[in-house]
Order: sequence, then structure tokens, then C-alpha cells
Amino acid sequence: MTAPSTDPSPAVGAGTPAATSAARRVLAVRGLSVRFKMRDGRHVAAVSDATFDLAAGECLAFVGESGCGKSVLASALLGLLPANARTAGSAVVDGVELLGAGERTLARTVRGRRIGLVPQSPAAHLTPVRTVGAQLAETVSALTGLRGTEAREAALTAAARAAFPAGHLDRYPHELSGGLAQRAATAIALVGDAPLLLADEPTTGLDRELVDHTADELRRHADEGRALLLITHDLAAAARTADRVAVMYAGRIVEVASADAFFGGPGPRHPYARGLLNALPERQFAPIPGLPPELGDLPAGCAFAPRCARADDACTVLPRLAGGVACHHAEEDPHV
Repeated sequence: MTAPSTDPSPAVGAGTPAATSAARRVLAVRGLSVRFKMRDGRHVAAVSDATFDLAAGECLAFVGESGCGKSVLASALLGLLPANARTAGSAVVDGVELLGAGERTLARTVRGRRIGLVPQSPAAHLTPVRTVGAQLAETVSALTGLRGTEAREAALTAAARAAFPAGHLDRYPHELSGGLAQRAATAIALVGDAPLLLADEPTTGLDRELVDHTADELRRHADEGRALLLITHDLAAAARTADRVAVMYAGRIVEVASADAFFGGPGPRHPYARGLLNALPERQFAPIPGLPPELGDLPAGCAFAPRCARADDACTVLPRLAGGVACHHAEEDPHV
């Protein structure tokens, strides 16, 4: 079996502007793997050998079906994995190694300060006994040092950026709809303007107009010289926001491309990535056949092979991520 590559150049280089350099790098991930040890002794490979960079002024969108490892990757960066998780590799943000960092370091110097989080489950990240306005003001004070009227004004500004209505700031989390809770969590994440903003499904529960508003506000975070890591099922939001797209399947990055190439011409090169786009109603509205594999029972070769019309004997060997794609048949004409 061919071992997966840990050379960062394929993942970093695909679609990256020539101006990207180590001096502008905000996040550097090398060979990040996450395994969960189950009670029956099995190990579930949730993320395998993820390698990528993210520069200031850039948005990288991770896309893929549910269960492919996107949110686990995000949790690993923030030190929010459960106790049965084991990590390997390296992840450095703004000069701080995240993997293996203690809770004190993560809580005091990383979360909110170096990495802002728009969580996938906002209700779990909002304090139930404090109003949204109070939580925003407290976050402003903790991250910026502002107090009193200045803190309240900054809280109002953050709420407006996330399209959270000022008239709802005195409400408690249980009084909010799912969409309002999502906007409240987004407002809190925007406080402090962290060098890296990690947005995990930030448009969940929002109508299309608010999706576009949220995508544009997240994009502004990058345009002002910071970095944005977007994790989403919403390919329209990714197309609106991202500079590059990383496609995950069964815990592995299988393609990294510029957003222009991915959503326009020439389009995705990996059969799975092409299938994601072709499943959209405005495209072919054709579902990808079959189901993703169990992460606790992955094949030795390409995990997508059982669902792929082009699979052959070559696919029994795990393809390396090279030139921005991990597929033995990436250069073949997809229309043949």
C-alpha cells in the first residue's frame, strides 16, 4: 500500500496566490490525524493526514458529506475533542502549537483571541442564564478591555454585523429561534477580530438572504487581513466566500483547488467532488450513488472506490494527494 503524502506542497499550492508566504501564514497544519478509541477496542479514523496552510486575507472552505471529518478537524484545532480522541501531527496558529496544548493555554491565549469560533451547535455555546446582550458585552470586555458604554456600543456593532436584531439582545438563549441563536453565536465570534475565524456550518437555520449576509460578513473578516476557515454543506455559501476549496471524504482531503476553478472551469478533478456539484438542483440534481464508508472499517485503498464508476484495480492502493488531488483517475475526461 502506498503511504499518503505528508508533503505540504500539494495541499498548499493548489489555487494559492503566489503572494502567500510563511510571513503571511496564519495556520499551518501538517499530517493532522484524529482517532477515536471505542469501548469495544476499535479505532475510528475520523481525520487522516490533513495537511494545508491558510494565509492572512484568505478563506479556505472545507466541504463534504456529513461524517467526513470536517467538524472533527475543527474541534481538534480548538482542543474540543472528547477524552477518547487521540491526535497526531501538528497545527500551528499565530505561532502557537495547538495539538497537545493544555486547557489553560487554549482557554487563555487561543479561543477567542487567536481563533474565533462560529459553532455548529450555537445553543451549546451560549450561556443559558445570561442574555445575549450580556454575553456579547462580557466577551467584548474580555477580548478588548472595553468597559461600560464603549463595551455596549461594541456589542451592538457585533450584533449588527451578524444581523442579530438589537431588540432581541435582552433575550435568553432559550427564547431564540435556531436562526437567531446562530446569529448570536456569530456575533460573539466576530468580537475581537481574531487572526483566524473558524466558522463551522455558520449558515445553518438561516434563510437565503441571511445566508448571503453572513457569508459576506465572514468574507469581510478575511478581506480585512485575517484568515477564515469555513466548514459548510452549503456550496453556494462556499462559492460566495472562499478563495480555495478543500474536499474531504472519509476523513481525508481528496482535493484542494481554487474556488474559481472548482465552481467554474475546469471544475473539480476528483470524481467525488464532481458528484457533490452535480447533486445540486441548479446542476444535474443527480445524487452520488451509495453511502460513505464506516470510518471504523475503511478499505486499504481509495475509500470512494465502491461508489465510483471509474474504479479499477489501481484503486486498491491509497492515492496520494499530489498536485491538489488524490485520485488515480483525476486526469481522465469525466464525460467519457
